[in-house]
Amino acid sequence: MSQTIAILTGASRGLGATLARGLLAPGTHLVTLARRPDDDLAALASARGVKLEQMAVDLADADAAAQVAERIFAALPRDATRYLLINNAGTVNPVANAAALTDPAAIGAAFTLNVTAVMLLTARFLAATQGLGAKRQIVNISSGAGRNPTAGWAVYCATKAALDMYTRVVNAEHREHGVQAVSLAPGVVDTGMQETIRSSSVESFPALARFQDLKASGKLSSPEAVAQRILALIERDDFGQTEIDDIRHYA
Repeated sequence: MSQTIAILTGASRGLGATLARGLLAPGTHLVTLARRPDDDLAALASARGVKLEQMAVDLADADAAAQVAERIFAALPRDATRYLLINNAGTVNPVANAAALTDPAAIGAAFTLNVTAVMLLTARFLAATQGLGAKRQIVNISSGAGRNPTAGWAVYCATKAALDMYTRVVNAEHREHGVQAVSLAPGVVDTGMQETIRSSSVESFPALARFQDLKASGKLSSPEAVAQRILALIERDDFGQTEIDDIRHYA
């Protein structure tokens, strides 16, 4: 019997990879979703005696996301004391002025990864854990971009705003049944996403200089520090009381 069953998306890079390592604790059964398996994570899980399942999937593919969600939760053990879903996978692309957003495939892939996959996994999570006496927690990794408009990020801002509202609806429907859902902004973290942002053109992303300066001046948060704060927040007694939250409030 595992005390905690944790499902984590976007686990092979950046913040997700660091969260995965932090979740490899005794009594945890960790299921990760990423485009490719992480051999180092598997070795670490083995060394720590933690059960790890790695699902290789592209969550920007809606059909693949639906299939993996069904497969994970159909086989979910029902004897854990806590069930935790962390929807971390996401993309900032496409970065462009709203007038230049003409590629429906790029827009659709971003919405699928940032929003649709979250909905599909959460739906299966809610159904599979319904009626259990266990703690049920959902963390949706959002962004300040969903709460403040940024030129060049029409798609990213829109998807993160959608994620915030979706989290509020989940709470409106399921909080009375013991579900705790939080849409959490992680701050500006030194990950591959930041590299993508800094490689944008100033024409597509007018705030480019500010993000280049954040890197140059060492003002980006490390994935390790942010992951540690997120995992600590999940353990707090008041987790879930603030449904639209920012991890910088807990620094």
